[in-house]
Amino acid sequence: MTATWDDYQWLTTDAGRAALADLAKCGDPPASQVPRLRKRFTAMQTHVLVEQTLLRQRATDKFAAPEPLLFTPVGLEQATDEWVARYKAARFPTGESVVDLCCGVGGDLRALAERGPAVGVDRDPLVAAFARHNTGCEVQANDVADCDVGSFGAWHIDPDRRPDGKRTTRVIDHQPGVDVIERLLLRNPQGAIKLAPAAEWPGAWSDEAEWEWISRGGQVRQLVAWFGSLAHRRGQRTATILDRNGRVVSQVSGPHEPSVIDQSPVLAWLYEPDSAVIAAGLVPALAGDLNLKQPSPGIAYLTGDHHVSHAALTAFRVLDVQPFDLKRLKRWFREGEWNCVEVKKRGADIDPAAVLRTLRQPTGRPTTVLVMPLADRVSAVIAERVGENTASA
Repeated sequence: MTATWDDYQWLTTDAGRAALADLAKCGDPPASQVPRLRKRFTAMQTHVLVEQTLLRQRATDKFAAPEPLLFTPVGLEQATDEWVARYKAARFPTGESVVDLCCGVGGDLRALAERGPAVGVDRDPLVAAFARHNTGCEVQANDVADCDVGSFGAWHIDPDRRPDGKRTTRVIDHQPGVDVIERLLLRNPQGAIKLAPAAEWPGAWSDEAEWEWISRGGQVRQLVAWFGSLAHRRGQRTATILDRNGRVVSQVSGPHEPSVIDQSPVLAWLYEPDSAVIAAGLVPALAGDLNLKQPSPGIAYLTGDHHVSHAALTAFRVLDVQPFDLKRLKRWFREGEWNCVEVKKRGADIDPAAVLRTLRQPTGRPTTVLVMPLADRVSAVIAERVGENTASA
């Protein structure tokens, strides 16, 4: 069943809004309400009611108040959450006009419009209509390649990473492609490109942009390539860590060239770097700044004999280190005062959920088991999480 914009616009009428509110507060799965809804509404109205209710339920991770907004399934999945969007928008010159290319349903465009004049462009007329509704901005249903970015102070683009239906991390395979993006940069070098955290970009861009990985609540959300005057550290990588409310709690920066981390057996403390630091390849830079070492080559854990409180790290006080053996681990927990409440792994072929079910006890102080290769065998580090990582709180 394919809905048109007229069908979705019905949801913005008094009758549509009332039906959405009623469906949202009934508490039952929206799909189970179809027979009841069909007594009052057409098949298409029922379809868009159920669809938008489900999408708004999913949207609460990205939008504090999704009720007035309309989404497409793909548009919601690809939308920048409002906290990250506001952080990014603050980097654009206040008051200057900005164009958001491939704007989708308007996640970034909403935040850009809060700081000054903003226009959206999306080649899909239906998606452009959604963005128009969600932002109140002018949104053009055009090919972004035809946009006169030179008439704006800066521009932002979110190229399609699924042009053939299958997700790709290769920027060369995105739509629009590298050739279009480079033409946009020639017309106006003040550009920002939203990419997936694991994106593979053209080598020629490496020294021209600042590459910023942004995490919120402990999860890396996106990579942004900043060009022109928008780049604060051209040729550098930056990991920006936001808490759940979008406040910057830490930034780590460093060059593209990887550096070696000093190795050490697991010491009194074990640290897990934030996902943005790991994605940006900045674990060596963070280790050097904080005088920490690495217990296993290539594994993104750090260790030290001192406690470090840092927003880019989750700290664990080490209780024991032993070979990974479920029977031995279960006995350790059964005979002690600790209870395994979390299992994490890096570089080990285990199922954390299954291990957790085996080790969990009825009582005891909460403990984490971190499984990783140490020396020539897979080992378990039993540790107590100390404090809360500000970014994930």
